[in-house]
This record gives sequence, structure tokens and C-alpha cells, in this order.
Amino acid sequence: MLKQIKIRNIVAIMLGAAIYSFGFVHFNMQNQLGEGGFAGITLVLYFTLGWDPALLNLLLNIPMFILGWRLLGKMVFIYTLIGTVSVSIFLKVFQVYQFDIQLKDDLFLAALFAGVFVGLGLGIVFRFGGTTGGVDILARLAHKYFGWSMGKSMFMFDAIVILLSWLTFLDARSMMYTLVAVFVGARVIDFVQEGAYAARGAIIISQNPSAIADMISLRMERGVTTLQGRGHYTKQEREVLYCVVSRNELVRLKSIIHEVDPHAFVSIFEVHDVAGEGFTLDEQKQPIT
Repeated sequence: MLKQIKIRNIVAIMLGAAIYSFGFVHFNMQNQLGEGGFAGITLVLYFTLGWDPALLNLLLNIPMFILGWRLLGKMVFIYTLIGTVSVSIFLKVFQVYQFDIQLKDDLFLAALFAGVFVGLGLGIVFRFGGTTGGVDILARLAHKYFGWSMGKSMFMFDAIVILLSWLTFLDARSMMYTLVAVFVGARVIDFVQEGAYAARGAIIISQNPSAIADMISLRMERGVTTLQGRGHYTKQEREVLYCVVSRNELVRLKSIIHEVDPHAFVSIFEVHDVAGEGFTLDEQKQPIT
């Protein structure tokens, strides 16, 4: 099992933990903004009792370690342990060696940066198979068993912690900016999870599907799948083309379709995760590195 642990994943998880911790210390703690999940609980105890978030992060996550071990498997547990310990270490480091980025006069900017750093850091950790414990594990379980996006799941769980923060140390203004930070963070997590690279899928209905498919294959070197369809109103059988192209190839695809059949019906949609030849595999079916 240890052979399956990848050094690249460990390095990426530690990098994500560092980005997350930097944002947490410099934008949440410095500007007294709340946060969701277990991180939010550590802030409640920090601002009310003065307890160290770095130590609390480890103590609160012990039950989550057990849950992660039982439900997510040994490999994810190891990555989670690495992520959680890394967060605590970097939280301590950035508390000792921190920059003065006080933005209390511009809490909107502080909230935006808090959301971006926290979301980017967690997104990287998630993308490489880890979590940072706490609500991250709960969100991962919701994603695994219910298909909920991790960002949306965390936003839902976070709402409870933010309410607790409002009842303890946040005023109404800071609470609203905290909501902005959490929302931005959730969107950034989904963006990083899905990948900054988003392909485009196209469904093409034309009177001349063969010519369009040939042109796409010849000019763009992209595969095209022919599906059998039937018009509901006309009851006519016809071929429907389906293909996936990169975002920067979309204009060329439209141009080819228009050139062959200006009256073709084309539906374009985002494809967030693509695997296979031309995207993750080369022509020899080898992974593209």
C-alpha cells in the first residue's frame, strides 16, 4: 500500500496546506474574520479564550482521523494525516513569522483574499487525494456517497459554525464579510477540483453529418462519435455527432460546422473532467505528463 503513496501528491498537499494556512493567518486571524468548519471553531476558541489554532486543529481532528481511516481507506487517511499535520505546522510558522496585512479598513478585500487563499489551498489538497481533516472529511464523504460537490457541502456545514461565530466574537458586519469569504472559498474549491482547464462538448445535428465529422477529424484531429437519434416531432431517424474539444479550439469547431452546414443545430456545453486520448492519453494510449 505504501508503494501507492505518491511523492508528488504529498508535496502538492503540503503546498496546499501552506497556501491555506497563509490565508487563514493573514486574512482571517489578522482581520478577525470567521471561517467555517473546524477552522471556524478554532477561531471561536482563539478569539474568546486565546487558544492556539495550530494545536486545536490537531486535537479536534482526532475523531476525524478515526472516521477517515474507517470510511475512506488507508491511503486517504495517510494523505489526510499529512494534510492536517501540515496545516498545524504552517499555522504555527505563519503566526510566528507573519506579514502585517491589516485590512480591517477594507474587509471586503480581506474577505476576497481569505476566500481565494483558503479555497485555493483546500482545492489543491482535495485534487491530490487528501483532506485537512474536520469538515473536509465530511464533505468528501458527502461527495463520495451522495455526489454533492465538495464546495457546496462545505458551505452548508460551514453555515452552522459561522452562526456560532456570530454568537461569540463576530459582529454583524464581520459575519457578512465572513459569508463572502466562505462563498468565494467554496467556488474556488470547485474551480480547482474541476480544473482550470475546461473542455467543451458539442452535440451537432446536421443534414450532412459525415462531412462535418470528416472535417473535424482532418483539420482538428479530434475524434467524433456518431449517435443514432430520432426527431420527436418528425419521427425521422438521423445521425447526431458528439465531440469534445479544448476551449481554445471552440472557434475552429464552429467555423467548420458553419462551413459545411450553416443551418446545423449545435449545442455547446462545458466539460469539466475529460479523460482519454487527446486529453489525458497520447496516441499510443500513454499518459500525457
